[in-house]
Amino acid sequence: PDKSISHRALMIGSIACGRTEIKNLLPSSDCLNTLKIMQQLGVEINSHNNYESVTVYGKGLKSFSEPKNILNCSNSGTTIRLLTGLLCAQDFLSILTGDESLLNRPMGRVIEPLTLMGAKISGRENNTKAPIVISPGVLHGINYEMPVASAQVKSAIMLAALHAKGETKILEKEKSRDHTERMLSAFG
Repeated sequence: PDKSISHRALMIGSIACGRTEIKNLLPSSDCLNTLKIMQQLGVEINSHNNYESVTVYGKGLKSFSEPKNILNCSNSGTTIRLLTGLLCAQDFLSILTGDESLLNRPMGRVIEPLTLMGAKISGRENNTKAPIVISPGVLHGINYEMPVASAQVKSAIMLAALHAKGETKILEKEKSRDHTERMLSAFG
């Protein structure tokens, strides 16, 4: 099991059309929190044998339901950053928060490129910290040069770009992990 891959498998499986089987999901608190949030967004997810197997029933990119409550990402930076990219093109309001540690982690490096794409996102401390409020927006492609290598930021941009009109190009000065690229390719 791998935490980074488990988060992405849950999220990308949720936006895919059809059934995704995840074997050996890491049952860490961060990954289980991502699973819970995807369920709060209306995705049917079933687990078997203490998360040895997880089935995600995805209904496509725009199939999420508006959550009834604030989405608590707890202590997971991967969850909050990737979800920001995933939710910024939805046609409903989303609020993302976390524990004390997560509320002090930098979010501006995710909010900035997504805002350039047309996302309507605001956060504490001049849009640099969570909680984050995401309003419905219409996204367009951008050319974005990553100031710092970050697989989380790159992934957030890529997930948003799935909804954007036009092409999005991301330039990395230093290569970051490519879990999201590989997984999107594997999902077709």
